[in-house]
Amino acid sequence: MKTNNLEKIWQIYPLMPEDFKENNKGFNPFILQLLYNRDIKSSDDLKWFFNDVEIDFLDPFLFRDMEKAVDLIIFHIKKGNKIMIYGDYDADGVTSSALLYDIFKIFKAQVDFYLPDRVSEGYGLNKGAIDDIKKDNFSLIITVDNGIRGKEEVLYAKSLGMDIIVTDHHAYPEEINDLPDCLIINPADKSSGYPFRFLAGVGVAFKLASALIQKSKLADEYKDLLISRSLDLVVIGTIADMVPLIGENRLISQEGLKILNNTKRIGLQELIKVTGAVNELNSFNVGFQLGPRLNAASRIKHANSALNLLISKDKEEAEKLAQDLNDKNIERQKITEEVMSLAESQIDINNLPEIIIVQDFSDNSWNEGVIGLVAGRLTEKYYRPVLVIIKTEEQVNDSDDQLQNVYKGSGRSIEEFNLVEALEDNKEFLYKYGGHPMAGGFSILSEEQVDAFSKNIRKMAQNKLAKTSLLPKLKIDCEISFEDINDELVESIENMSPFGQNNPTPKFVSYNLKIIEISKMGFDGQHIKMKFLNHDDRDMKSFWGISFGGSEKYGNLNVGDNVDVVYNLEFNRFNGRCDTQLKIIDIKIK
Repeated sequence: MKTNNLEKIWQIYPLMPEDFKENNKGFNPFILQLLYNRDIKSSDDLKWFFNDVEIDFLDPFLFRDMEKAVDLIIFHIKKGNKIMIYGDYDADGVTSSALLYDIFKIFKAQVDFYLPDRVSEGYGLNKGAIDDIKKDNFSLIITVDNGIRGKEEVLYAKSLGMDIIVTDHHAYPEEINDLPDCLIINPADKSSGYPFRFLAGVGVAFKLASALIQKSKLADEYKDLLISRSLDLVVIGTIADMVPLIGENRLISQEGLKILNNTKRIGLQELIKVTGAVNELNSFNVGFQLGPRLNAASRIKHANSALNLLISKDKEEAEKLAQDLNDKNIERQKITEEVMSLAESQIDINNLPEIIIVQDFSDNSWNEGVIGLVAGRLTEKYYRPVLVIIKTEEQVNDSDDQLQNVYKGSGRSIEEFNLVEALEDNKEFLYKYGGHPMAGGFSILSEEQVDAFSKNIRKMAQNKLAKTSLLPKLKIDCEISFEDINDELVESIENMSPFGQNNPTPKFVSYNLKIIEISKMGFDGQHIKMKFLNHDDRDMKSFWGISFGGSEKYGNLNVGDNVDVVYNLEFNRFNGRCDTQLKIIDIKIK
């Protein structure tokens, strides 16, 4: 695999205005700078962020179609009609499906779930699945984490006599006429009536479940219990889907982590166990341990095993399912590395285009389940929009059982290039598409159309990014001296958690540090620790910094070197000790 020779551009946020500092003297100035960087500027925003005022979840009935959707669900439950929850195969879709399935079962609904196969069916509604659902005598379909671009499929389901409710959080089509003709619960559009637009798919499912619970005749204390106990699923889908952890999502994450750490779900207990997590779970554990294992199910085989784990009532079954997901995640990691290496072999690091497009149209094409991960890693490494396109086989004509070649792509992008808009502008070449500004997926029906699409989107990227510096950028919150680092500051940083999208773990930079000790850790010495001295400080303070997996990257550094370092500040809790340490992000030698 090629070494990444692209040096990151360090970008430090502008200093906060003096009047903002003056008006908020009760805060540590470094914490105040961090909040300002996250656009948390009003006194109300500050109170809300730190829960200094009593806050609650927003009213789900603010959604324009919520009342009608709940009434329709109640109608079908009372009639004893069969209800199908139609989900998605990622962690967001799986947790959304499990949440509604669990709540509907409590209300004695005749309910089941359907998750499409990632490879043979792809994302979203499809007519073949709708036919099967109809054959099994279902009367109502509720989509979760999908459906907003399923106009034709919704029309088809209705033509078969089924009711359908779309709950989704993905971007709306540009044309209002392209919306599905049914009840829609989706905060992504301002016309939805809901003031917070950034819920994950599981957040939208949570709102539907909360509305159903609120309208029920259950006792108030039981209503509160049902809503609260769902938050362990909501926090996993929310963090795993990388939606902004601000506004209501921050409350979901804070309260959800409390419930998750005391979850009564056997499946989640076993999943947590196989991760080896021993301390209190935080956003890192969810985003990098629980979420990837749930996602691994569909990347390697089928998402049903992940959903069955979340709804399992049997400890022995849950143990087996959790171990299976752990094994699949290990396999997924191996496959990702293999595909990453093959994809990089197509990239000329000395002649990087504005958009990187890598592809494999061989008969044994790259594993479809990991191409989004590879696109993400390439985007992070080269700071370019990246598309990974492979050849698959899929049933396209619903009246024909024959499989035909379908070229599937997954993309990740940068702030300067809105990917879903680019796909929208090239929809003439696409069979299916959807996503967000920073991530999207698509299908194309012929290699000729792939060529035309690639040519067109390359031209778009050239025009859009011609004057943009496309070097990897590292956004740094502020400069800090060692003499300003203390336990109180680190505790205040911890209070800003959970960290995630739009509330990233704070990054600091310190200049002109001297390395005074170096040691390697781990089974084969892959981790590196360095002790830094800030000899410009009056107190001559020193701190240990650690880079996990950083021995190869920083193996050329020596004791006595003067360096500039970007890092996170954290506590290293070990054997009853609690010491401040730097978690190294980047180093530049002086």
